[in-house]
Amino acid sequence: MRINKWLKQASNLAWRCLGWCIILGCCTLLYAKLIEPNWIEINSLQLTLPHLSSEFNGYRIVQISDIHRDRWMTPRRIKRIVHLVNQQKPDLVAITGDLITRHSPQLIPTLEVPLAQLKPKDQTVAVLGNHDHENDTKKIIKVLEQSGILHLGNAVYTLQRGSATLHIAGVDDVGMGEDRLDLVMQRLPDEGAAILLAHEPDFADTSATTGRFDLQLSGHSHGGQVRLPFLKPPILPPWGQEYYLGCYQVKEMLLYTNRGLGMTGLHLRFFARPEITVFTLVAPKF
Repeated sequence: MRINKWLKQASNLAWRCLGWCIILGCCTLLYAKLIEPNWIEINSLQLTLPHLSSEFNGYRIVQISDIHRDRWMTPRRIKRIVHLVNQQKPDLVAITGDLITRHSPQLIPTLEVPLAQLKPKDQTVAVLGNHDHENDTKKIIKVLEQSGILHLGNAVYTLQRGSATLHIAGVDDVGMGEDRLDLVMQRLPDEGAAILLAHEPDFADTSATTGRFDLQLSGHSHGGQVRLPFLKPPILPPWGQEYYLGCYQVKEMLLYTNRGLGMTGLHLRFFARPEITVFTLVAPKF
């Protein structure tokens, strides 16, 4: 009788544990599906760039990445993102690729109206990502231009304050073999701080070897999109395996990998909130 009673209690306990596990699993899934993807973090950092002139001390760059326009990332959601970016009062906005999800060319025209509302003091610049190159890239570039956004495909944009310069360079997508760092280096002046936009963060191992860039801004990895605290995400894309989240020092160059705003795959986010990054650049004190 005692054994039967113990077995019955153990069975009830097991069923209770299973029930709580199911409830916890459902709550976690609902959170990852409905809450975290919409819970955008405004992440503010101060970065000292070794070659930054004092004229650019306090310069504000707002980075967004991996918008991934698709059925989930509607124009209304992009409009909200743009509003949040403009609230940061950026001097420059940098978009680091994957504006649209692969094989969605019919959605490209819908990017123009919300993106045209970005209002930095100087300029919005952008590079393309691997998903963009699996669409109609010419049409994407045309939409960027019509939105007042400068496409930096293997090109350099130079800001000037008196005699001081700050160079914003962009390398086209690495994973799709469109990168031409050699062209960027030819077009990049020898003087002045230089920031590189590159969709894939692991390209930092290459760009850092030039010794010319103070900072690389990247996206691509979504911070893993679904991860557990303190653990490396189980799924990461090629060229996003090593530097998948946050700030790194790669040789003499700083690298920042933004978690992005949209999603791919199952459209879940867990411990990888969507992110808008605000960089305040600091000139070194000599």
